[in-house]
Amino acid sequence: MKLIGMLDSPYVRRVAISLQFLDLAFEHQSLSVFRGFEAFRRINPVVKAPTLVCDDGTVLMDSTLILEYAQALARPRSLMPGALDALAHDLRLLGLALAAGEKSVQIVYERELRPAEKQHEAWLARVSGQMLAGFSELELELERAPIALGRGAISQAAITSAVMFYFARQKTADFLAQGRFPQLEALSAEAEALPQFRAAPYGGGTYPVAAEV
Repeated sequence: MKLIGMLDSPYVRRVAISLQFLDLAFEHQSLSVFRGFEAFRRINPVVKAPTLVCDDGTVLMDSTLILEYAQALARPRSLMPGALDALAHDLRLLGLALAAGEKSVQIVYERELRPAEKQHEAWLARVSGQMLAGFSELELELERAPIALGRGAISQAAITSAVMFYFARQKTADFLAQGRFPQLEALSAEAEALPQFRAAPYGGGTYPVAAEV
C-alpha cells in the first residue's frame, strides 16, 4: 500500500500512525496538494489527502474511510472497541476530535490561503468558537475517563484526539493557551513520545523516520 499526502495534515498523520498500530506495512509519499498538485492529480484526480493506493491499485480517499478499510485488512487487530457502550463512547470522542480538527484546518485555510484584506473575521470567530467547543467537550470526556496509550490498549479515539490537538496547537496556538486543556496537553505529550508517532512526525517529512520504530 502507498499513503499519499504530507504529515503536516492531521488526516494524513492519523492514517500513518494508525497503520503502524494495526501492523500494516505501507510506503509513504509526501506530496503536497498545493505544490505537488499535478503529481497528486496523476494519482488521484480529486487531489485529496490522504489518498491510499491499495495493493490491487484501488485508490481510496478520506481518512475515516481509509481507516475503515485498514481495520478490515488488519482483522482481528482493531483500534475500535467491540462492546456497544465502549464503541459509542469512542465514537463520541472521535466525533469531537474530528470536528475540532476540521475547524482548526478551516482557521489555517482562512489565514494562510485567503489574502489578508479578504479574511472574514466573523467566520474566524465562528469556526474558532466551534474548535474550542470541540476541544472543551473532549477535555471533559478525558476528565471523566482518561485514555490509555499502551501498545495493547491504544484506540483510534486516542490517536485521533492526540493528532488533532497537536495540529491545532502548532497552527492555532493563539486560541489554545497553555494550561487551558490539561488533559489534552498530557495526552498529546504522551502520544508524541510513542515510537509510532515519532516515526510519522508532524511536518513535511516522510515516514518512517530512521531508527524510530
